[in-house]
Amino acid sequence: MPSREALGVLILGGTAEATALAIRLHTERRVERLVLSLAGRTLRPDLPEGVEARIGGFGGAAGLAAYLAAEGITHLVDATHPFAAGISRNAAEAALAAGVPRLALHRPGWDARPGDRWVHVACLKSACDALPPGARPFLALGRQHIAPFRHRPDLRPVLRMVDPPDALPFAADLVLGKPGDAASEIALFAGKGITHVVCRNAGGAASYAKIEAAGALRLPVVLIDRPPAPPPPMVASVEEAVAWLRRTP
Repeated sequence: MPSREALGVLILGGTAEATALAIRLHTERRVERLVLSLAGRTLRPDLPEGVEARIGGFGGAAGLAAYLAAEGITHLVDATHPFAAGISRNAAEAALAAGVPRLALHRPGWDARPGDRWVHVACLKSACDALPPGARPFLALGRQHIAPFRHRPDLRPVLRMVDPPDALPFAADLVLGKPGDAASEIALFAGKGITHVVCRNAGGAASYAKIEAAGALRLPVVLIDRPPAPPPPMVASVEEAVAWLRRTP
């Protein structure tokens, strides 16, 4: 690691990679101060033991820049969701304003395998429009991304959420819990009579089981393509992020 009087790292999290990086840095005692920031969308997030956590937004790029300066943060790692393009833009702008080195930890997207039936779309509305009348889609999108589907009363959707919602914007079957392995996803899709899977190309291993299950059942996957990647520097793995922190003064 670079030699500094007080090395402070802020990780913008919400992904498995962010948590893994925080655990790695904490376990190896590589930094004097380590903060893992989460947006707060999950009521009971899984927080790594011993790691300082911050829940909630910063108030845009200006608020984040002020936080970096006030809290003595020397390095910023943007390990947010690949679809959190607005947060990544704010991170780049804030780091530049505060004079703090920034790294994007951006996991690769999924690639189709032989036999996968993927329908690529650009946005949520296009995903909604791509479903045929009377479809029984599994919407693996998160509660903040399902509103466009309220305009399709012909659909019979199934939703999975970690926390029970106060209300849903349309009638749907609700499954509470986190994604399981491919076998449990296959059982869920078969038991619910799913005809299509709708999701974003989030990449990573944590949520790939639904893609495996759709392939095994020969279900079409309506896949929302990613927004543009964050500006460089950018790495794809925790190991590369640790290496960047070692060499970046």
